[in-house]
Amino acid sequence: MERIGEILTAINDVVWGVPLIVLLMGTGLILTARVKVLQFRHLGRALKYMMKNEEGGEGEVSSFGALCTALAATIGTGNIVGVAGAVTVGGPGALFWMVVAACLGMATKYAEGLLAIKYRKIESDGHILGGPFYYIENGMGRRWRWLAKMFAFFGTFAGLLGIGTMTQVNGIAGAVKTVFDPKGEHIAFSIGKIDYSWATVIVAVVVTIGVALVVIGGIQRIASVTMVVVPFMAVMYVLVCIIILVYHAAAIPAAVVEIVRSAFGLDAAVGGAVGAVILAMQKGVGRGIFSNEAGLGSAPIAAAAAQTHEPVRQGLVTMTGTFIDTIIICTMTGLTLMVTGAYQMFELEGVDITSYAFQNGLPWNPAVGSLILMLALAFFAFTTILGWDYYSEKCLEYLVNGRMGAVKVFRWVYILAVLIGPFLTVSAVWTFAEILNGLMALPNLIALIALSGVVAAETKSYFDREREGKLRE
Repeated sequence: MERIGEILTAINDVVWGVPLIVLLMGTGLILTARVKVLQFRHLGRALKYMMKNEEGGEGEVSSFGALCTALAATIGTGNIVGVAGAVTVGGPGALFWMVVAACLGMATKYAEGLLAIKYRKIESDGHILGGPFYYIENGMGRRWRWLAKMFAFFGTFAGLLGIGTMTQVNGIAGAVKTVFDPKGEHIAFSIGKIDYSWATVIVAVVVTIGVALVVIGGIQRIASVTMVVVPFMAVMYVLVCIIILVYHAAAIPAAVVEIVRSAFGLDAAVGGAVGAVILAMQKGVGRGIFSNEAGLGSAPIAAAAAQTHEPVRQGLVTMTGTFIDTIIICTMTGLTLMVTGAYQMFELEGVDITSYAFQNGLPWNPAVGSLILMLALAFFAFTTILGWDYYSEKCLEYLVNGRMGAVKVFRWVYILAVLIGPFLTVSAVWTFAEILNGLMALPNLIALIALSGVVAAETKSYFDREREGKLRE
């Protein structure tokens, strides 16, 4: 098992090496320039559109429902476990690069949402399929269909074996075990030298049943659940982080200084400064993309189902996902880890790092902090599992040319993957998920660069029509 972990780490280092980081950041820069820093100029408008659904547009769910489905898939273990991993491995500077990547990623997400609506496929019965595979095929041309197939292939397995199932349920199991069986005294069974507690077994069964009951209902049922759970849990989590930060307000200035110093390798010896910066960027950008999925190509699959006839409007709504996910929630988590000293607890792993911050950061009994984190992680991760089931099903639907029989079989295999997720080791699961994310991002980023002119033209047309009073809103 240790050998497998070493192999996965080596592959991950190649996939998430400097070239992919440059491509991700470069794509964000190109799109930011093409839309003239729209993500900052029109953030207020985007937040207003997020709360006000468009009337009369074609689609399967409201714009807010599509956003909540996308947020369900993004707000999960990446915000809690992923940030902890980035800061402990890449140093506090990883948080800085995570936010920088998110600022550029908002332009990337905007372009993804816009293109998803422009090139989506609407069947006569109202069924919708859209996302990178269609804006690659229909936007770049059929000769690029192989690139669309590549994205769909990696997207299917990213959901099934990576970000969608195993990392999420693994995080839930870890949080529940920390609360109810922190010493691992209640063992259900052992595999080799690894003991599994009853808490882990119960989580596996309960989450699997919950996922099965929702995903069988399709996008409407997924959206109806996420529209309630995601906003409530996001607000609750942010409020708890604010309480910790207020309680440790005196430590915030030093934490911010440390984050900036670490981001530029100022704390490292002269010879290791460059390596420290690259490591901070690698972990910050990598885990940031794992969290907000900007450039990954997943969010446009949900955006394509939105009831809208304006690609630009949906692009604006889509980009708010990155703002909420990373610039707000991940930043809150990172600062919480810093002011409580949790980021220096190198003997801890995964959710235990953030759990330490909540236990020691809140002015209450440590058990309260563990319970709050467990609930937040459980609901975030659960909704992420739901969102990624939809993504991976749509990717498979494209791969098999719409044969729904194969999609229905896949749905049950996906549910099975949720069941076995808690029994895999944390590091191997996260590494494999990151590899699949990187491979999935490559075709999408190529398409975004190729279609950046379309994004710019659609954006100009929208605001020109707005000034002339010709918008259909």
